Amino acid sequence: MNRCLVVVDMQKDFIDGALGTPEAQAVLPAVTGRVESFDGTVVFTRDTHGPDYLQTQEGRLLPVAHCLKGTEGWQLERRLADYAAGHGCPIFDKPAFGSLELADYLRRSHRERPIDEIVLIGVCTDICVISNALLLKAALPEVPIAVEAACCAGVTPQRHQNALEAMAACQIAIR
Repeated sequence: MNRCLVVVDMQKDFIDGALGTPEAQAVLPAVTGRVESFDGTVVFTRDTHGPDYLQTQEGRLLPVAHCLKGTEGWQLERRLADYAAGHGCPIFDKPAFGSLELADYLRRSHRERPIDEIVLIGVCTDICVISNALLLKAALPEVPIAVEAACCAGVTPQRHQNALEAMAACQIAIR
């Protein structure tokens, strides 16, 4: 079976940095455990902004500088970064909520060796997890896509739940 785990934006700024939440901190052990036990390919995304972030549309709507490339807050959480480095996992730096590069990579991978399932975990459920899940559903409509709710955290618990319900409505399995 060819499975892929997409770990979305498990970076310091979203865990205990500029936009960190208690919920993101709480799911970190589950995320780390899932990555270490996953039987398949593991890939990571990193929210990535430049020094002009506050002048971008996102920055004007969310005026909190975060995940600035090269800063400590931009780095993957240490244990996850060590795993990625030790296992040669692809990391996709994304300037927006969803990663077109990730979708293209998985589409190419699927042509070479059909993917049986894509699983997403990470933060924030209601922004980047849902954006990537829907992009992947559009790019690979016949590949089953799942989100593991216990390995995700939203900006708030209510927004997390709303995002899970929206993804379920789009035929993304919620576990």
